[in-house]
Amino acid sequence: MKVAVLGAGLMGKEAARDLAGSPGVKKVTLADVDAKRAEAVCRQLGSPKLSSSFIDASNHQELTQFISDYDVVINALFYSFNEKVAKAAIKAGVSSVDLGGHIGHMTEKVLELHDHAKAGNVTLIPDLGVAPGMINILSGYGAGKLDDVTAIKLYVGGIPVRPEPPLEYNHVFSMEGVFDHYTDPSLIIRNGIKQEVPSLSEIETIHFEKFGPLEAFHTAGGTSTLSLSYPDLETLEYKTVRYRGHAEKFKLLVDLNLTRNDFEVEVGGRLIKPRDVLLKALDPIVELGEKDDAVLLRVITEGKKAGKTASYEYEMVTYKDREHQVTAMARSTAYTISVVAQMIGSGLISQKGVYCPEKVVPGREYIEEMAKRGVHIYETEN
Repeated sequence: MKVAVLGAGLMGKEAARDLAGSPGVKKVTLADVDAKRAEAVCRQLGSPKLSSSFIDASNHQELTQFISDYDVVINALFYSFNEKVAKAAIKAGVSSVDLGGHIGHMTEKVLELHDHAKAGNVTLIPDLGVAPGMINILSGYGAGKLDDVTAIKLYVGGIPVRPEPPLEYNHVFSMEGVFDHYTDPSLIIRNGIKQEVPSLSEIETIHFEKFGPLEAFHTAGGTSTLSLSYPDLETLEYKTVRYRGHAEKFKLLVDLNLTRNDFEVEVGGRLIKPRDVLLKALDPIVELGEKDDAVLLRVITEGKKAGKTASYEYEMVTYKDREHQVTAMARSTAYTISVVAQMIGSGLISQKGVYCPEKVVPGREYIEEMAKRGVHIYETEN
């Protein structure tokens, strides 16, 4: 199969690395508006399967023409491009996957293209990172083993192995995305009713092996499409995992309107966004650099099986690959989107249209493929 990867950032780079190392993939093109960056990444990865290209993803005609030569497109661009790439993929007759983006209802806009994708005989799967993404696949796998699913509880955190003050956090994806997830309300289902709760709220203590007590709290976007796929749940909630004290510190920044994208103040006769200033000020503080990170994940599905209460729990703790200097978050995210893209290209996923990961990605095969890449997900049945 031939795969185009849009975006030569960290996730695009690692997806390209994984594709190049996969026997079923014959050609990989890494495309970016910064052609030199794409070329440098290809040189670094050093695979004969890899080539680079310039692409302006905001140019619909150019994008459509470029991707028409491939079997599958991996969209590793910022989530504001997801709808544009999806429409171009449908027009080009090429299947496509993306890393998700529930801020601004971006994923919902992609899902609305189902009939067009089906008519175009292509498969589109949004939300294929870790959260959303891995948690959706595992939720669907666990729910599928139950006769009736009543609750899905999700816990995910990308954290430094050795935290440092003042925030005990180093970002492993866009800090702008972190601000959005902390600022916007979190959608949950409680007592069978869909509702919103403030992000950074309802802090609870959580434990993972080799880590001391951590905290978990609501953040936006994490429940993803699960409320659409399982509308009859009694309970659905997603919480982000961090070191203790993090939520309280960030809540002060949110309460001061320093993270809002729609808020400006006048300084010296000019309107500025405090958010922009804070992002710049935090850059040197939250940059991960050469430090080690870890991704912690727990998915709990509860319900009935053969008339009895039952649950399936999935847990993962993944660390940075020091040999290749690949962060734990990049491994978990890029491998997920690469594995699913290859499932589409190989025909293992054959449904045409736009589908949520929990409804179409085979969980057992996914777990097996991730294990081959050193990302181990463990299942516990209760």
